[in-house]
Amino acid sequence: MLRFSEEIMLLLLHDEDGRFARVPDWSVRYALGGGVLMDLALEDRIDTDPSTLILLDKTPVGDDLLDPMLADIAAAQETRDARYWVERAAARADQIRERALERLIRGGILEQRDDRFLWVFRARRYPIVDGQAEREVKLRIMGVLFSDDIPDPRDIVILCLADACGIFKELLTPREVELAAKRIEQVRKMDLIGQAVTRAVWDIESSLAIAAQPQFF
Repeated sequence: MLRFSEEIMLLLLHDEDGRFARVPDWSVRYALGGGVLMDLALEDRIDTDPSTLILLDKTPVGDDLLDPMLADIAAAQETRDARYWVERAAARADQIRERALERLIRGGILEQRDDRFLWVFRARRYPIVDGQAEREVKLRIMGVLFSDDIPDPRDIVILCLADACGIFKELLTPREVELAAKRIEQVRKMDLIGQAVTRAVWDIESSLAIAAQPQFF
């Protein structure tokens, strides 16, 4: 089974050209960081409530995507809220992204190619090799958005992370976003695993939007 960070990368991948959707960098960072925390929660290493993130078990999972973050949480000298740990996890997004892509390549799901770009730069592309795995995550999420089926807990997590980080605005047409809005709101209420994590992402997003507004004196 793929980790959430791997599925997020596949969700962002365009089938046609093997490039990733032009989603704001902060969105991808918080989605990847939040995904690691969600996986740790599913592994019964951490738990969350509205005010705190709690360490349940510091035993390493044996997974290089999760264990660095688990060690960071275990080393903390005081209890922190979910927002703090979402921001800490997002700071590791570059490493998480690289490890996720390496694992997808090793697993035969993606193939890395180097293409020359503007004579000097090289742009990495990740075309699909095993299209079934890539289609699986997208079809599952689209199935959740546009049906009344009861979603799997993992699909709920992916959907809530993608929504919290604004990813659907890039993956769907405006009309599709409008049609899916009520369903997204419905599925949000099912997110019993990581409500505190997704709330923290929304809180951070709101803070960023306020900071970006022009100031008048």
